[in-house]
Amino acid sequence: MSRPPAILAMEDGTVFPGTSFGAEGEAFGEAVFNTGMAGYQEILTDPSYVGQIVAMTSPHQGNYGVNAEDPESWRIQVAGFAVREAARRASSWRAEGSLADALAEGSVPGIEGIDTRRLTRRLREEGAMRAAISTVDLDPASLVARVQASPLMAGADLAQTVSTPEPYEATSVVGPISDEHPSVYRVAAYDFGMKRNMLRLLAAHGIETTVYPATTPAAEVARGGYDGVFLSNGPGDPAATRYGIAAARELLGKVPIFGICLGSQLLGLALGGHTYKMKFGHRGVNQPVKDLSDDTVQITSHNHGFALDPDGWAKDEGGAALTDFGRVWLSHWNLNDGTLEGFRCADVPAFSVQYHPEAAPGPHDARGLFGEFRELMRTSGAPAAGAI
Repeated sequence: MSRPPAILAMEDGTVFPGTSFGAEGEAFGEAVFNTGMAGYQEILTDPSYVGQIVAMTSPHQGNYGVNAEDPESWRIQVAGFAVREAARRASSWRAEGSLADALAEGSVPGIEGIDTRRLTRRLREEGAMRAAISTVDLDPASLVARVQASPLMAGADLAQTVSTPEPYEATSVVGPISDEHPSVYRVAAYDFGMKRNMLRLLAAHGIETTVYPATTPAAEVARGGYDGVFLSNGPGDPAATRYGIAAARELLGKVPIFGICLGSQLLGLALGGHTYKMKFGHRGVNQPVKDLSDDTVQITSHNHGFALDPDGWAKDEGGAALTDFGRVWLSHWNLNDGTLEGFRCADVPAFSVQYHPEAAPGPHDARGLFGEFRELMRTSGAPAAGAI
């Protein structure tokens, strides 16, 4: 069965002709690339990719199909998907469908047969840019002009578009919490685009989680008497996510806080820092990050196009950032490009990382951070709920 033609057009005028797979139609978004060799289903369903067309650098995608256990959210979240070659047949005992069928069911256009190496080099040299995939408008000049008129990612507040509309208990999604721990800690999680594996790992560490909408006022969370607060990943420009910054700032010093990805950026902004849009961001599963607290290096998974500016704070003689909430140690650094990847507050119970310790399918080097969150609640005097 032949597939219709498609084109991927970028705002700088570059056009990639290819073949449609998945849904027909068109999609607009920011073109980015991911270097992971596996995990396409988790990538497709990660809410942090809302508003983006993801190109995979690994040439073959869809080899092991898709299933109902691996999604990170309830639907495919990417705007579009670009690959060198999509597998015609899934080869795995876990497969319950094909990549093409999943895209079609999610009404998400895909394009294959394009030179993804050239596309990746273009994005590395020129930076992430607006783009479109279309099977409808195959006139390059027309589609490029429409791309140039589409919204920018900078300044976009997208977290509330993917957040839960109502609070819910995590056990309804990931099942019961682990019985390996003698006590349970209760945590309120802000859903800015929550990945399900975050909830799974919180549960695995004996943490009972209630998930709240992104715009929930801090006062409502404070009334719940939680032992800790978790700030999730999510899409969009962190500086535009003002409600998240306000909530984090109000909760700082009152309850232990752990932030991941967008949650880390929001916590940093609440501490008076600044964020900036990276040239092409970090998206992949092989980023080396050094933790200065114990001088170790972890191989980590990333998905972010914004970062905290390490020079956004005044520093004391020891190099600690000076904030309204005391000293902050800039503790985690990317060894590829020197990007700030995480920090720990010295005078209030809070820490965060830019990368993804919950990464599925991996790597798993940083999963101990969930245990660190549990320990932070214990040492901060949080009253665990008692025996399970």
